[in-house]
Amino acid sequence: MPWRGGAGEGQVEERGWPYRRRQPEGTVLYEAVRENLATLLAEASDVGRGLPRYVERDFARYLECGVLVHGFARVRCESCKDELLIAFSCKGRGVCPSCNAKRAQVTAVHLVERVLPHVPYRK
Repeated sequence: MPWRGGAGEGQVEERGWPYRRRQPEGTVLYEAVRENLATLLAEASDVGRGLPRYVERDFARYLECGVLVHGFARVRCESCKDELLIAFSCKGRGVCPSCNAKRAQVTAVHLVERVLPHVPYRK
């Protein structure tokens, strides 16, 4: 798994594709959730019983997803000794567009490789 570059941004793998950390804290959705989550939770609790705990948990995890400050794995190339930081993901299903896309991709691969070849279906 050789790549060249400094720790973190823009490292190039041997195929020539740079690794770019997705930076969710710079997106419009992230900013909207960060700025308005406390208000949403307060208004929901004023109106009734508030949001379900799993919804609050998913929003909180989304705000930590992909942000290095909230945890990361350090990957090191054995051949060139360069290091890469990979931020932890929330693995959420309801709020996070990145984790939703990953889950959809994994599900599609599972269906194509393991399910559909063994069952009749219409194309």
